Amino acid sequence: MSKLSLKNAVVEYKYLFRPPSLADGIDEDLGRDLCQLACEFAQSAGILLKLPQVTMATAQVLIHRYYYRSSLKNTGVQDLAMGALFLASKVEESPRKIKDIINVFHYLINKFRGNDTKPMEPYSNDFYVMKKGLLQAEMQILTKLAFNVQVQLPYGLLINYIRSLDLTNHPSFPQVAWNYLNDSLRTNVYVCYQPPTIACAMIFLAARTCQIKLPLSPPWWEVFDASIEDMENISGHILNVYRKKLPSNLPLTSSELEEYVKNARRHRN
Repeated sequence: MSKLSLKNAVVEYKYLFRPPSLADGIDEDLGRDLCQLACEFAQSAGILLKLPQVTMATAQVLIHRYYYRSSLKNTGVQDLAMGALFLASKVEESPRKIKDIINVFHYLINKFRGNDTKPMEPYSNDFYVMKKGLLQAEMQILTKLAFNVQVQLPYGLLINYIRSLDLTNHPSFPQVAWNYLNDSLRTNVYVCYQPPTIACAMIFLAARTCQIKLPLSPPWWEVFDASIEDMENISGHILNVYRKKLPSNLPLTSSELEEYVKNARRHRN
């Protein structure tokens, strides 16, 4: 009998730089942008739906796991974000009605497109198209991840580490570290590292931002079983999110993505 592991699933090295989307002409930059956009939709929708942060975080981790298991050609950003959030709301025991999720996404998508954000007509054709996409995406995620949708998050660890370093009462450090942790969900670090390392990286980055000197005898990160190399790499991924603004013309559906990739090929040729 195999033992239950409380560790997160991580991507095998051979898949990290060869995600399935590459075979469909979706290069790494575009793939990362689409994943980040799906995560931003999931986060924004979760806030409007008044979901716990843990639910929004789980949805974003599932989006990144899916990216390394299946091509984005099969599931557009819109459907992937809806399906992941719907699934996460059930996994984290904070379920929301499908119609509420669809209405929120309809608003966010129109806002992203710069269109009129008036409410969707109840049970219109658009509603049923979005509902079908949500349910298909949920099943795709479950199937491709082999129903392994349990996610361990580093929020509790971060709080404990901050307390251990006696920084709980610092005027800005805890909030800065917490903000970095939320923003890290838009990157792939959750499919590359385990929660303790991620929590340490948030402290590392927040300490630099707040100009706080942490213990070096022994190095504080070694006490928490992290390495300086891993923390620097995670920090780099997070800072890259701030440096790059997502293009406003990113495709949201599978059909839009197919046309987007075709146009990109024409321009290259």
